[in-house]
Amino acid sequence: MSRIVALTGGTGFIGQVLWRRLEESGWTVRALVRPSFANRHRDELHHKEYIEGTLQDEKRLFALVDGVDAVVHCAGRIRGLDLAQFQESNVEGVSRIARIAASQHRPPRFVLLSSLAAREPTLSAYAWSKQQGEVALQEVAGGMDWIIFRPPAVYGPHDRATLPLFQWIERGIGVQLGERHSRFSLLYVDDLASAVMMWLERGPHAGLAFELHDGHASGYSWLEVFELVGGKSVFRFVVPKAVLSMMASINQTLAKFFQYEPILTYGKVRELRHPNWVCDNTELTELLGWEPSISLEEGVRRSLHPDDRVS
Repeated sequence: MSRIVALTGGTGFIGQVLWRRLEESGWTVRALVRPSFANRHRDELHHKEYIEGTLQDEKRLFALVDGVDAVVHCAGRIRGLDLAQFQESNVEGVSRIARIAASQHRPPRFVLLSSLAAREPTLSAYAWSKQQGEVALQEVAGGMDWIIFRPPAVYGPHDRATLPLFQWIERGIGVQLGERHSRFSLLYVDDLASAVMMWLERGPHAGLAFELHDGHASGYSWLEVFELVGGKSVFRFVVPKAVLSMMASINQTLAKFFQYEPILTYGKVRELRHPNWVCDNTELTELLGWEPSISLEEGVRRSLHPDDRVS
């Protein structure tokens, strides 16, 4: 008998990998897809089960979770100009779908993909919204089984955030956006998907947020990433804080004028300059027995050259 999972954010970078992995494991995926995306990709979605709608449409959310065995909530806003934009998607959106899932006659298991940024909610509107989204889930979950994953920077093929930095390193230029002494964890997208799959398959009720990283327990410095990816000959180009702040100021001004959603804001600069984004896998490994399997070197190779095949 096929198990059904409701998936939000399935058309994004991480969501696409989760969608594929879920189907490969025998799950029937019912995805929430924005009407604009569905209109552009009818052929791709022809053999898929999906609901056209958004996180603001309660009627569509009821249809999405009706009779499912699990919900994987991957959707979220990463771009925005003000707190209200992030709150609508990352807080109220979580609360709405979690409340509807918990109200089912047989509540499904619920996975919330949050962010390590939630650990530092004072840094930015985005970080605050991710932390408050976690709180919203806890407030409405009731007796529903749930877990929160807080990944660090997740990368892989088709990633538009981290992949360009790796591409520059491969060309011999390491663009350093944070402090020299900063340390951060990284995670290949398939390892994140494996953790989600493992909990859906056999994980106990968690009711907590768990960090996860790629097995490099102390994280990385910028220089270590440059050398691991491109060797010792990589030229290190340091972007000063003043330059990042100036770029953020210009971007925010233009975003207000041209009505677009910026990624580089003052809050994002504070996130980039934060000295400690190192994760700890200990609690998640104790809960699930999960271990990451893809090193940074292997993950970057797969990301930069996804069509390569190891003989």
